[in-house]
Amino acid sequence: MPSDDRLSHGTHMIMVHGVEQRYHVSGQGAVCVAHSGGPGINWEYLQMPLVERHFTMVYVEPIGTGLSGRLAGHPDGYSVERYAQQLLGLLDALDLRRVFLIGHSHGGFVVQQLAIASPERVAGLLLYDTSAITGGDFMGTAGEAVRQFCQRRAGDPEAQDALQAWNSFGTMSSDSDYIDVIRRLLPVYFADPDRMRVVIEQFRSSLEAVLVHGDGQPFDVCGDLPGMSVPTLILVGEHDFICGPRWAGILHSLIPDSQLVIFNESGHFAHIEQPEQFAKALAGFATRIDLH
Repeated sequence: MPSDDRLSHGTHMIMVHGVEQRYHVSGQGAVCVAHSGGPGINWEYLQMPLVERHFTMVYVEPIGTGLSGRLAGHPDGYSVERYAQQLLGLLDALDLRRVFLIGHSHGGFVVQQLAIASPERVAGLLLYDTSAITGGDFMGTAGEAVRQFCQRRAGDPEAQDALQAWNSFGTMSSDSDYIDVIRRLLPVYFADPDRMRVVIEQFRSSLEAVLVHGDGQPFDVCGDLPGMSVPTLILVGEHDFICGPRWAGILHSLIPDSQLVIFNESGHFAHIEQPEQFAKALAGFATRIDLH
């Protein structure tokens, strides 16, 4: 633990690569640093109370969001490489030599990038509803899943609105546009939106997001993963429309000795839809890792 107690419970702010970096600490046990998705979605949705029984969670507030700093070229410049550089700088600032990393969705791209570049810093890699590759096929598959969702719920105005929101992704030009689209799409992210109605409404009322831009290039680390020696657990919701089992299977096939857990009653948020099973999977994985 850093001598100035920067891993004490609560909210912290430090400078990393000239940018204010905010993060939040809670829980107990081995340190696990969590990077949320989006990009540009605020970190709060990724809180994992049951996981905190097994890990000291360090929830990163990604630069460009919340009260973390903005890049000089904001809203541009938020590439996966830049996020990974920021995350590695945070590990350095906290003197964390070897930790667990969990990345959700776009955050999974970030932690993959870091693990490929600096595998010695990662005790265990937790890839949660993410992919090794994006691009036209990735987005086309997601779009088809949204259309199928709409067909299954024919006559449901909310489903029709979700499809319209998906089709408007390319026209977003402001933070408010982004928040509006995500709010309308939320039912598609869950395996059973009717069962999760209260959660969805809570999401909608509390959602904060910032429209940020990367380098415009598809993400693709398929060529790098077969040479990676970091212990890896891949977690995916069976009903995840955007980073589902197809993409988890590719990760599993590429990363040597990786483990794959599929949550049969979850979409994009297994830590919310199946929290006990999710926490058990992470805890079981951690017990097999030698931290020394």
